[in-house]
Amino acid sequence: MIAKEFEMSMIGELAFFLGFQIKQLKEGTFIYQEKYTRDLLKRFKMDDCKPIDTPISTNTALEVDESGIKVDQTLYRSMIGSLLYLCASRPDIMFSVCLCAQFQADPKESYLTVVKRILSFELLGYSDSDFAGCRVERKSTSGGCYLLGHSLVSWSSKKQNCVSLSTAEAEYIAAGSCCAQLIYMKQTLLDYGVKLSRVPLLCDNESAVKLANNPVQHSRTKHIDIRHHFIRDHVAKGDILLRNVGTKEQLVDIFTKPLDESTFSKLRGELNVLDLRAIM
Repeated sequence: MIAKEFEMSMIGELAFFLGFQIKQLKEGTFIYQEKYTRDLLKRFKMDDCKPIDTPISTNTALEVDESGIKVDQTLYRSMIGSLLYLCASRPDIMFSVCLCAQFQADPKESYLTVVKRILSFELLGYSDSDFAGCRVERKSTSGGCYLLGHSLVSWSSKKQNCVSLSTAEAEYIAAGSCCAQLIYMKQTLLDYGVKLSRVPLLCDNESAVKLANNPVQHSRTKHIDIRHHFIRDHVAKGDILLRNVGTKEQLVDIFTKPLDESTFSKLRGELNVLDLRAIM
């Protein structure tokens, strides 16, 4: 054994290797490049870019652009090289990156625009609550999930501390909790040079959205504890953009209530959680 020939020490399970983050679970070993991607965006000053859902548009057809504005060849090649390494854990961007790589010899502004699209991502939160779902204490359950790009990076499911008097109040309290988590994540990303503004928070209750966007205190809100109005301040400041989302598109239902098999499977897929039985 190697240990007999060389002095060795146990430093725990492998977590980082050549730009990869490694997670070892009983289901298998997973690799991803979240930190590498954040550093990549910061390096090319793309940390405050507008988010895009797909790496390349369906009507994009790159061809020789003789009259296009030339761009820094070193910058373009550096971006392509960094993205090619990212393809090791993100095969979904392989086609787009390889297409742009064909024009490294004479890069133009039109090609650089396509490359920048590949680098775009966003932080997004979903908020939801049941109403008095606990049969013992009649308390509601708050749920939240948070996606960076298309990756689920944080989630929660927790019984509320107080008894809500309406569905709107239960949803409003849940949105306040999700707001706090998004502000924390936003600040954490800022430490890496990623500056985000007006982070979307999606809630499927219009009354809760209106409560958060209306700072006027009235009879419907005067009984709500002051700590739950935390979200109002951040909506007013422009840190959070609270929007209504359709009930069928509410991903957090999976964290707040029992679901039938088809709905459960659909939401699990939307959260990019893999069913190992389906892929093995």
